[in-house]
Amino acid sequence: MQESVTIARLDAAQTQVALPQLAEVLLDCVHGGASVSFMAPLSDERALTFWQGVADGVGLGERVLLVAQDEGGAILGTVQLVVAQPDNQPHRADVAKMLVHRRARRRGIAQRLMAAVEIAARQAGKTVLVLDTVTGGDAERLYERAGWQRVGVVPNYALMPDGSPCGTTFFHKQL
Repeated sequence: MQESVTIARLDAAQTQVALPQLAEVLLDCVHGGASVSFMAPLSDERALTFWQGVADGVGLGERVLLVAQDEGGAILGTVQLVVAQPDNQPHRADVAKMLVHRRARRRGIAQRLMAAVEIAARQAGKTVLVLDTVTGGDAERLYERAGWQRVGVVPNYALMPDGSPCGTTFFHKQL
C-alpha cells in the first residue's frame, strides 16, 4: 500500500516549527550530491540558518514555501516560489530549491510539488516562471516533462557539493 502524500503551503510560524525537518531534507540532498547552492559537508547550523532566512522571507511575503508531507506530517520534499521581484518584473517569479529527500524519490513527489508551485504562482498573479538546475540531472528531465522550456546551458556555472564544476540549464514557463 502506498502512503498518502499531501502538499501544503506553510506560513512563517509553520515554517519555524518545521525548521529541523526542512534542514534534514536539505542536508540529505547535499550529502547525496545535489548541486543546490551548498558545499559538502553541510553543517546542521548552516542548513538551519538557510531555512531561517526562508522563514523570514515567507513572513515578509517574499516567498511561498510548499512542502510534501507523509501521513504522519514528516516533510519529504519542498519547493519555493520567490515572488518578490524588481519593479519591472511584477509578473515573474523564480522557482527555487525543489528538494526531495532520497528516501522519498521516484514516487511522483517532485511532479506534485511542481504542479503545486505553478498553482501558487497563478494565485500570486505571476505569468512567467524561471528556474535553473544542474545540467544532465534528474531534475532537468522532470522540468522538460512538465512543459518547461529550455533557455540554455552555461558550462561550469556552479559547483557540485564535492567541488567539481557543473553546467547549469535555465528554464522558463509561461502560465
